[in-house]
Amino acid sequence: MTTTVADQLLARLREWDVRYVFGYPGDGINGILGAFSRADDQPRFIQSRHEEMSAFEAVGYAKFSGRPGICLATSGPGAIHLLNGLYDAKLDHVPVVAIVGQTNRTAMGGSYQQEVDLHSLFQDVASDYVQTVTVPEQLPNVLDRAIRTAQARKAPTAIIVPNDVQELEYAAPPHEFKMVPSSLGISWPRVAADDEALARAAAILNEGSRVAILVGQGARGAAAEISEVADLLGAGVAKALLGKDVLSDELPWVTGSIGLLGTRPSYEMMQGCDTLLTVGSNFPYSQFLPEFGQARAVQIDLDGSLIGMRYPNEVNLVGDAATTLSALVPLLERKEDRSWQDSITDQVQKWWRTMDAEAAVDADPINPMRIFHEFSRQAPDDVIIAADSGSAANWYARQVRMRGDMRGSLSGTLASMGPAVPYAIGAKFAHPGRPAVAFEGDGAMQMNGLAELVTIAHYWKEWKDPRLVTVVLHNNDLNQVTWELRAMGGTPRFIESQQLPDISYADFADSIGLQATTVRDPEQLAGAWKAALSADRPAVLDIHCDPDVPPIPPHATLEQMTDMAKALIKGDTSRWGVIKEGLKTKAQEFLPHRDD
Repeated sequence: MTTTVADQLLARLREWDVRYVFGYPGDGINGILGAFSRADDQPRFIQSRHEEMSAFEAVGYAKFSGRPGICLATSGPGAIHLLNGLYDAKLDHVPVVAIVGQTNRTAMGGSYQQEVDLHSLFQDVASDYVQTVTVPEQLPNVLDRAIRTAQARKAPTAIIVPNDVQELEYAAPPHEFKMVPSSLGISWPRVAADDEALARAAAILNEGSRVAILVGQGARGAAAEISEVADLLGAGVAKALLGKDVLSDELPWVTGSIGLLGTRPSYEMMQGCDTLLTVGSNFPYSQFLPEFGQARAVQIDLDGSLIGMRYPNEVNLVGDAATTLSALVPLLERKEDRSWQDSITDQVQKWWRTMDAEAAVDADPINPMRIFHEFSRQAPDDVIIAADSGSAANWYARQVRMRGDMRGSLSGTLASMGPAVPYAIGAKFAHPGRPAVAFEGDGAMQMNGLAELVTIAHYWKEWKDPRLVTVVLHNNDLNQVTWELRAMGGTPRFIESQQLPDISYADFADSIGLQATTVRDPEQLAGAWKAALSADRPAVLDIHCDPDVPPIPPHATLEQMTDMAKALIKGDTSRWGVIKEGLKTKAQEFLPHRDD
């Protein structure tokens, strides 16, 4: 039986131990789809409802598995639809390989149906590697380089396979001039900074009396080393949002998230520190870092092209986080004065009491913070969390306390709407034995989440643990943009753009065989979470919540809240609810419970 280029493509993916390909069919990849049939669906073809969702599922799979995600789309519109998910991978530094079809070579350049200049289309998003397979002998080198480059650069890559090439008989590259052979596999080194630079970094950290540490996703896997350094230096540790799962929030000196979605202890720590150690983070909002000249700074990052670009560091150490920190530890002196860390610990304790109190503030009908607060109380220690962009990200950042083996992520840099449900689907294929939860606003749910519930319904019986809970923040408002209009533009809520059609997400979920619960009473939340997290199938919690509860930045003062409330009186249709909820929420920071 003849082996086609498409057959060899799938065989090579199997040799790379690729287990899943997230895709959507089309006639531009018919040759590859036929190869899936001949290969008994190995690797597994996972069908989404839209190519953008295939890309997001590949990103979620890669984020939570540590393996490259593979997505597949047809020529023309299918390839175009991949772009948003691939940009999410690019900006969050995630290894994803896109395989796309193209019209026959004989038709290229002829303004043929679905002919798009795919090199131009992908030249930015897959700038590290994009190539077309034009002859069979080219395939192994192009595919192998795409996979290796995605892993090495932590970036999306793309390979284009014209439809007629897919059906050609495969021939391996011979040992001849201008033939490029290839090989499988790659081993990665553990990179540590040089001794002289480590010594300079240690001197700065030893001289500081108020050390703050900022960690990001690049510090994942280095929790033990970070904890040891924090103990030696008497430091507090803040987490960039993509690094929220790097350290447990049960550690007393972990201040939580940083930035607009961050915590007050993180903000105050950065305001008061005299030394900053950044590990594996490219957190872009420098206004939340110490004032220039306030702190001496050291950074550790594996990517030398990104190091030193957020703060004027004195020492930039290029190296693996765990390896570099381990090499740094013997050079550090344990600080005898623990007053700085003790003050951070005290602030963190007060902050979590404030979060408890804010989640308990009455709202109409349900305070959205209470949704996340109750989840955090009941969450399994091995749950995987996907949060969507928008208000869901606010409450995920502040109310969910990471512990145990919990994992979590979101579209951190692109901040795209709509990835939470496909991320969770990708997570379930990466870890079919673990529960997953997707937090999604009703805007994102209407954009694409409802359709991907169909994907969940299609595949859930294959998962060892069937639990995938989709939580819909049902407030009939594009809430994050509404708050941005109010806070940044001084603009009242514009109903024509912000108000969403009211539908029942639970009814839709129930119609396709998922467990579905509508929650309108805050007293029902605990029971709804318990039922969803113990269900024998995926569940949807359609939770009606109050759009007027404000996502208050950690540095906002009571006076600023009052000024915003006065400005809203100019004409916002929800002004009285906003004033009431905003002042009640902010007041929790000033009530006596903070000092209990």
